[in-house]
Amino acid sequence: MTPALASALTPLMRLMDAETAHGWALRALGAGLAGRSAANAHASLASEVMGLQFANPLGLSAGFDKNALAVLPLMRLGFGFLEAGSVTPRPQPGNPRPRIFRLEEDQGVINRLGFNNAGLDAFLARLRALPRPLPAPLGANVGVNKEGAVPERDYPALYTAIAPLVDYITINVSSPNTPGLRDLQGEAALNGILAAMPPRSVPVLVKIAPDLSEAALLPLLDVCMAHGVAGVIISNTTLARPETLRSAARGEAGGLSGQPLFEKSTAMLRMARRHTQGRIALVGVGGVASAEQAYAKIRAGAALVQLYSGFAYAGPALVPRILDGLAALLARDGFAHVSQAVGADA
Repeated sequence: MTPALASALTPLMRLMDAETAHGWALRALGAGLAGRSAANAHASLASEVMGLQFANPLGLSAGFDKNALAVLPLMRLGFGFLEAGSVTPRPQPGNPRPRIFRLEEDQGVINRLGFNNAGLDAFLARLRALPRPLPAPLGANVGVNKEGAVPERDYPALYTAIAPLVDYITINVSSPNTPGLRDLQGEAALNGILAAMPPRSVPVLVKIAPDLSEAALLPLLDVCMAHGVAGVIISNTTLARPETLRSAARGEAGGLSGQPLFEKSTAMLRMARRHTQGRIALVGVGGVASAEQAYAKIRAGAALVQLYSGFAYAGPALVPRILDGLAALLARDGFAHVSQAVGADA
C-alpha cells in the first residue's frame, strides 16, 4: 500500500470512535501497511539542530505513538524525526473513556487521555528491539505518574534510563490532563527539575503550554537557557475554547489541538523567538496541516515542526505533500536552505 492509498482509506477510520480508530491505525502502521515515502527528497530541507542531523524539519509529535509500537514504520513515511511517548515511570490506564473527541467541523481534537501508557519497562523493551541505526532522530517524551510523583526524582530517572536509546528527551510539564502537572512550568518548580537532571548525554527539551502569559513564558525560557536546555517545544494542547468552535464536542473537558490552536501557538512561538534570539532551538507544534502552516511556524522561529491532529485527519500522504510544498515555498522566497528562513518573521 502507498501513503496516498492509506490516506484515501483514512475517512473509513472515522466510522469508529476516535480512540478505537487510533488503535487500529497504530496496528496498521506497525504492520507497514501505510507504505513509504522519502524523507530526503529535498536537499534544501536538511538541517542540523541541537547537534542532530535532520533530513527535513517535519516530525510526528508525542502522543501519537505513546508506547513506541510503530517507530520504524512511522519514520518510513518521510518524517524527519519522531517523538514517542509520553511515558511515565509506572504504567497507568489514564482517564475513563471516552477521552478523545473529534471536532471535525473545526479540524480539531480534544483529548483528556491522562498519560495512559504501558510504563517505562515496556517502553525500554521496545526501544531496545528497534534495528539500528534508525532512519531519523528519535525523541522520547517523558512525564510523571498521576499518583506518587516526585518530579525532581522521576524526570532525572527517566532521562537516565532512556537516554542511551534515543537522540533527545522532552520533559513534558504541560499536559492539561494530569492534575498539578502544569504547575511544574513555574520558574521555581522547573528550576528544581532541571537542576536535578544528570549530566547530558543527549539533548533535553521542555514542552510548554500555549496558555502561558508573556509574564510567565519569558522567565521559563530564561530558566531553560540557564540550565542548558537544548530546545523548547511550543506548544502542548490548550484549555481555551475559541468562540469560533462549531463542533458538537467543543464543550468536552481536556486539551484542544489541531486548527483552533494554530494562531495561538504560533504567536507564542514568535514571542519566544524574539526573547531567545536563536540561543535555544524552538520546535513549533499546533495546527500544522499544510506546507503553508509549517512554513509559518518556521518563519516564526521554529527550527523544527511537529504535527499530530493534521496527520490523524489527512493520513500518511500529508507528509510528502507538506515537504514538497515547503521546499517550493523556500525556493519562492529565495531561501536556499530551511535554516535561512527560521525566525524570518519574528
